Amino acid sequence: MKDKVIDASSNFQFSLPISSDFILNFLTELQIPYQLFEHVPLRTVADSKKIEGLFLSKNQGAGHIKNLYLRDAKKRNILLVAEQDCDIDLKLLPPLLNTKRLSFGSSERLFANLGVRPGAVTPLSMITGVNNSVTLFVQSKLRNCVMLYLHPLVNDRTISISIDDLDKFIKNIGSEINWIDF
Repeated sequence: MKDKVIDASSNFQFSLPISSDFILNFLTELQIPYQLFEHVPLRTVADSKKIEGLFLSKNQGAGHIKNLYLRDAKKRNILLVAEQDCDIDLKLLPPLLNTKRLSFGSSERLFANLGVRPGAVTPLSMITGVNNSVTLFVQSKLRNCVMLYLHPLVNDRTISISIDDLDKFIKNIGSEINWIDF
């Protein structure tokens, strides 16, 4: 019998430090409205674009995002959230983030510091990241979005949430959004 491979879908949410169901209930407790969409697992921006028809379009004020888990030369952990089509040059970011050289964090460090697997990185993972000294940076242009679309810790679910409500969530868990222009 072949061992089942653990992936970033909700099938394995209870193997995470905080489950997707828990985060959705927590948002409800905070009186943060959201809409839940269930779909095939999305691993990349290209995968996400295949189902964008379910959501508001960019022209309607939607913020479709990508999330990068990074580490700097001093081993500081960073979660960078940007508009999904934004080109990101890791060599140009350090002065904006007040860091040294940046690289992508390993999947093991991602799980240890943000409590998610590759393909499910999200600003909501700061619920774990806040206890592991992860710093959250969000691209300033996303402030203008009516609605953001992000994973609730798994990659076969997406929620819509306003930027103000995301900020409310981040503040409630004891963290903050660092807004940057790039």
